[in-house]
Amino acid sequence: MAAMLRAEGRLGSLANGGGEEGCFLVGGHFLLSGHLAQMLLGALPPIVHIRHESDRAAMRWSLERMADEVRHPQPGGVLIVQQLAYMMLIQALRLHLNNAASIGVGWLFALADKKMSAAIACMHDDPGHNWTLQTLAARVGISRSVFARRFKETVGTSPIEYLTQWRMQLACERLKNSDEAIQRIALSLGYESESAFGKAFKRVVGHSPGRHR
Repeated sequence: MAAMLRAEGRLGSLANGGGEEGCFLVGGHFLLSGHLAQMLLGALPPIVHIRHESDRAAMRWSLERMADEVRHPQPGGVLIVQQLAYMMLIQALRLHLNNAASIGVGWLFALADKKMSAAIACMHDDPGHNWTLQTLAARVGISRSVFARRFKETVGTSPIEYLTQWRMQLACERLKNSDEAIQRIALSLGYESESAFGKAFKRVVGHSPGRHR
């Protein structure tokens, strides 16, 4: 928006913000693509509104530091601004997660629950492992029935169904972005055969691995 207004001659390097000091505008964006990105984007609202003053204060340091780097360029300033932007993104997601964890449902909100977060990390870190309801419950230190109920309440699906969906997300990325044989992908994701993998893939994705590739 700022670039468009400047091109139209309606905005210079500084815009009059109603005071003598003017207003300095900084804009940016993050580009997320692919099936894995959709997992994050699908769990977020169109706008994350940071409402509370205490939460705003947590962002203020990064904003002020970024503004200083933009106003007074120095060697390495671009890299510092980029890292500050990453920090602000993560901080905004944390604040949104903390504020909405009690009413939100999905894998992102489940990260606020330490035990559910640990279970999700197990599946993400080693998707090819033969995870079962029992082994996941034992890993986080609660009974199988309690684990199954809490996981369904926070994530919105069963642990094993979530594991299957995660495996299929990974498979979609590898089918699109690599030349790996389908059988090799299947075995690395915990399936004993290409046929078993193909059935699971078609059930979740809607078509065969070959067609997806």
